[in-house]
Order: sequence, then C-alpha cells, then structure tokens
Amino acid sequence: MVDTKVDLCGITIDNPVIPASGTFGYGYEFAELYDINCLGTFSFKGTTLEPRFGNETPRIAECPAGMLNSVGLQNPGVDDVIREELPTLERVFHKPVMANVSGFSTDEYAEVIRRLDRSRMADMIGWYEVNISCPNVHGGGMSFGTDPKMAASVVKAVRWTTDKPIIIKLSPNVTDITEIAIACETEGADAVSLINTLMGMRFDLRTRKPILANVTGGLSGPAVFPVALRMVYQTAKAVRIPVIGMGGVSSAEDVLEMMMAGAAAVEVGAANLVDPYASQKIVRDLPETMKKFGIEAFPVV
Repeated sequence: MVDTKVDLCGITIDNPVIPASGTFGYGYEFAELYDINCLGTFSFKGTTLEPRFGNETPRIAECPAGMLNSVGLQNPGVDDVIREELPTLERVFHKPVMANVSGFSTDEYAEVIRRLDRSRMADMIGWYEVNISCPNVHGGGMSFGTDPKMAASVVKAVRWTTDKPIIIKLSPNVTDITEIAIACETEGADAVSLINTLMGMRFDLRTRKPILANVTGGLSGPAVFPVALRMVYQTAKAVRIPVIGMGGVSSAEDVLEMMMAGAAAVEVGAANLVDPYASQKIVRDLPETMKKFGIEAFPVV
C-alpha cells in the first residue's frame, strides 16, 4: 500500500493535490460535480479587502498548450467571503481550506488576513496563501513579487496578524526567483508556492489588435510546466521552508515530477478550467502511478 499523505506546514493532508486559486472558485461550485473532500485541500479564489469587478472583457485567450487570462482578481471582497462564501463551503468541505489573499498595499494584505483570522469562520482556514503578484499602489505600480525588499515587506506586514502558516505565492516574472523566496523566508514565511502565471499576449489577425482587453495576461497550462519545474527545483534547494509547486500540472505523473523537484505539495490550476474533474482524476490516479514508479510515500527519495 502506498501512502499519499503529506505534511504541509504542520498540517497533515490526505494527498498533495491542491486546486489552485482562481481555478476552483470558493469550492462549493465543484462540490456539485464530485465530493471535493477527496482533495488534500484547495486554495480559494483570490480575496481582496474591497469587492472587485476585475478587468474588462475579453479576459481569456487560448493558445497552444495553454491559455492566457486577465481576470483581474474579480471577487466579492473579504467581508462577503466571510458572510456568504465560507458558510456555503462549510456545508460541503470538511477539511482545512487554504485562503488566498491579495492586496494593493501592505496594509491591505494585513487587513484581509486580520478580518479572516478574527471572523467566526476562522476555524475553517488552515493556511493563508499570499499572492504577491499584485501591483504596489504606493510604490509606483511595480509588483510586490518582483523585488526582494517589497516581497519581504508583505511578509513582515502579515506575519503578526495570524499564528496560522503563511505561504507566499511567487511570481515567475523575475530574473532569479530564489532571491524572492529567500527574502520571504528571512521575514518569517512558513512556505512559498510557485509559479504564478508568466506574462504573455495574443493578437487577433482580423482586427490586428490584442485579443485581451488588458493587452497582456498570465500564461498557464502545460506550456509552462518545464519552466515551473525548474523554478521549483531551484527554490527547494535555496530555502529550508516547504515549497508548493504549480504551473501546468495536469496528471498524476506531473505531480510526481513536482515532488521529485522538491515540492511538499502540488497545486493544479488551468487543468480545472479545461476539465472540472481534473483534480479528482489526479487524486484517483496518484496511488497507482506511485506504485508504477516504485514510490511508497512522500517525500520522494
């Protein structure tokens, strides 16, 4: 018998398969299709302090082996998440959930976590995943995730707000992602997750204009898997805290590659948008795939 359990920042989960933020809503939508308790956990939709409509449409563009998105963090805001989304989720998901948090200043990041952590729904949350790919509105618009000092400032701001594990979600749109990871670890991050999407664009040949209303968007899907795998491998060697790998994962074999690269758990993103049963299938296939390659338990040694 293989053992699919993994330890993620002191919390044991049944398997390392975690649907990624932005691809799984607030969970209950997928619970209409299958029992989502088969998952290790999932990272719910990126949540900000205030409600956000997101970017103008079109927001999605297809491309070979992937897709571009420019959704723009559309969400109802943290207060509505506490009041409406989490109570609905609680009825169908009976494990700790990962709360994905976004902000446009260090104060916003801290306030979102503070409200979640002091809410009546706080016991549902096992981890906070902090997306630092957002633009710093007080720092010229540069993404927090592209500069070690700015990344560290977010970790420093949120670290005092909760005793729960803080996972920093890193942007791949940097020269050396390990620098950012080390800066986050130094300021007290419990783990890092990577990679977020790579920047890209497409043109409509008929109109001769960009397909996306926002011009550029984030590339995800199988096309980014080798890049993500390389960054996970490098980061896992550079830090002592757990690394959660993601980027183009669409099969149990991909999960094993990520774990071999040093990941403690693996998030599944765009695959959920192509096939809503993708994460369920990966969980189903994982034990036999482990047996096939002689893996009895994690970490892979």
